[in-house]
Amino acid sequence: MSEMLARLARFSEMLAEPFVGREEEAKVITLGLLSREHVLLVGEPGTAKSAIARRAAELLEARFFKYLLTRFTEPSELFGPLDIEALKHGKYRRITAGKLPEAEIAFLDEIFNANSAILNSLLSIMQERVLYDGYAELRVPLWSLIAASNRIPDEPELEALYDRMLLRHRTKPLSENKWAKLLEASWRIEMGAIPPARPVLTLDDLSGLHRLLFKVDLSQVKPKLLKLYAVLEERGIHLTDRRKGKALKIIAAQALLEGRMTAEESDLLSLKYVAPRDVEDFDKVEIILSEELRTPERFFRELTEIGENVQQVAKSIKSMGSYDPSLIDIYRSLRAARSRVSLILRETDDIEVRRKGLDVIRSIDEILDEISRRLGI
Repeated sequence: MSEMLARLARFSEMLAEPFVGREEEAKVITLGLLSREHVLLVGEPGTAKSAIARRAAELLEARFFKYLLTRFTEPSELFGPLDIEALKHGKYRRITAGKLPEAEIAFLDEIFNANSAILNSLLSIMQERVLYDGYAELRVPLWSLIAASNRIPDEPELEALYDRMLLRHRTKPLSENKWAKLLEASWRIEMGAIPPARPVLTLDDLSGLHRLLFKVDLSQVKPKLLKLYAVLEERGIHLTDRRKGKALKIIAAQALLEGRMTAEESDLLSLKYVAPRDVEDFDKVEIILSEELRTPERFFRELTEIGENVQQVAKSIKSMGSYDPSLIDIYRSLRAARSRVSLILRETDDIEVRRKGLDVIRSIDEILDEISRRLGI
């Protein structure tokens, strides 16, 4: 078991490896595969959505199908053309070689462009792993569908499809501090210097890990989970009954990904992939979870905010005179911020949080020294 859990963690690392700043996308796809659920990536084109889905299939040696949907896409483009020879003999069947019905992992770009004919078939494939086509009922080997869109649907006819995607993640463009690494990575890809993906797991391994999912002990987190559902509902975030129940699979998957057979409170952060409905919900849910859970992520977010404020203060005092009266107020505010950061450091053992906190204290101390020098204190 320990070896399989280690390989699962390795899979997530390898999935993110060629992509700059896409660790979160790799994680949400890993959770989707582990729970055998479907994933939606929301974001503008050019943010590595299809590439990371293809790499997931390569790392699993899984059959992969990819297609960009438009409102003119015909069912035969996804499910295969009709077999004319069979039709001559009164048999209705499709030639599915290389098409979605034979894929184990599929990526559908702009999925909400699907017309009604495709929509109905996708719903049955995603929910039942069955393609109902004419007089035929075809079982499909699809493990997980990874979909992409640049929008959240608001059409009633798309609501059922949207709800089938248990995991939802907003894929953002990289921040400016990662552009240099992006250029280096892009150049290596253009040169063909990225080695091909070597399989880390097989689908049989993944199936075994999926069965292990249901042996994770969730008893410690269920009371807190119920409280979180109530808090989210009060704050305007509504989860359907289906999503409330299936969230347990994602929490268990998060525990497995961390190498544990017992879920902890920190695993409830995975709700940020399950709870959002609208675009603005992504940030809102994350804030609510960080407020309700005593997790490293909560402290890290607070330290980041304090650090950004300290940087703004450092810029503003450059234009102030040596004896500007507002320096005294700034000095007091910085002392209070330093006390808060020190308190966080006493409450956490997380290495990354402590490193961030020490960096913020160092920045605060530099400004305090500068103000003291100016005021002669």
